[in-house]
Amino acid sequence: MRAIEFSKPTGPLTLTQLPSPPCPDDGVLIQVRATGVCRSDWHAWRGHEPVPLPHVPGHELAGTVAVVGRSVRRFAPGDRVTVPFVCGCGRCEFCIAGDAQVCPQQTQPGFTHDGSFADLVAIHAADFNLVALPDSIDFISAAGLGCRFATAYRALATHGRPGAGDWVTVHGCGGVGLSAVMIAKALGAKVIAVDISVVALARASELGADVTLDAGGLAGPDAVADEIHRITDGGAQVSVDALGSVPTATASVLCLRRRGRHVQVGLLLGEHARPALPMDRVIGWELSIHGSHGMPARDYPGLLELITTGRLDPRRLVGRVIGLDEAGEALAGMDSGTGAGMTIVEL
Repeated sequence: MRAIEFSKPTGPLTLTQLPSPPCPDDGVLIQVRATGVCRSDWHAWRGHEPVPLPHVPGHELAGTVAVVGRSVRRFAPGDRVTVPFVCGCGRCEFCIAGDAQVCPQQTQPGFTHDGSFADLVAIHAADFNLVALPDSIDFISAAGLGCRFATAYRALATHGRPGAGDWVTVHGCGGVGLSAVMIAKALGAKVIAVDISVVALARASELGADVTLDAGGLAGPDAVADEIHRITDGGAQVSVDALGSVPTATASVLCLRRRGRHVQVGLLLGEHARPALPMDRVIGWELSIHGSHGMPARDYPGLLELITTGRLDPRRLVGRVIGLDEAGEALAGMDSGTGAGMTIVEL
């Protein structure tokens, strides 16, 4: 099969021929039809997250079942599917409770094993992790769900829980942030999009943000939060840090109104992994802080319904569709930023 592979952190991302992966007894091989280029893949290539080497990146995928393991019962060759980027074992207490996204034995294509920048990718515990795709959802749309849209949907629908007319603030308008803007609007909320890029803010406005706020022109997190309190007459009910930095996480907490909910989606890595947050405000105003890490397969029906009913169109977030031969260059290109929108590899 064709695959994009690298042998060391920041090493060449080479289009090569590899043997097809073995099919797990409880899993499947998926013929990849589309896969997203995500900043999480860039972190793995950069060496920020350890992965087995040599390695094939890619974790946002959609395609058709090609080979079925002998213990799989719910899926057959030819089925149209997507899959969460965190796959649970299906057996532990967390999976049984429906929380596969925090499974201690989780597998992640593109991280724990070779991913979807390839013609074929192996998925474990298929009966538990695969998500059947409605015929009305194309593969390019579905490829963007596994990380960005699914992460944003669970962050809002499960943790943020905005009511109709509530204010939702989204800090960082990359792929997951713009997804959060679109989903918040689909859920009936009012949205403030915050970024330092005028291009990203313009895109957020096109996708439905009611207000855009250029944080680059403000003097730090306190000033950002003060402006949001002014706009919302008291603060946002829900705020999402979709970027992952000390300033954005701090501003996200401070911009909330009393009893508001902060959801941390963006990764804080290295020396920024344990930031000092304004816990005096958290206690005094009874704020809630939630971490959100992907979404289990069982929660996909709500997201798919938003799409099939026309309230959400993931294709609006697709910036470029490229071939597998361009995927390595696109991933390495994230050194200079992610741009406003998704790049999807079509196979």
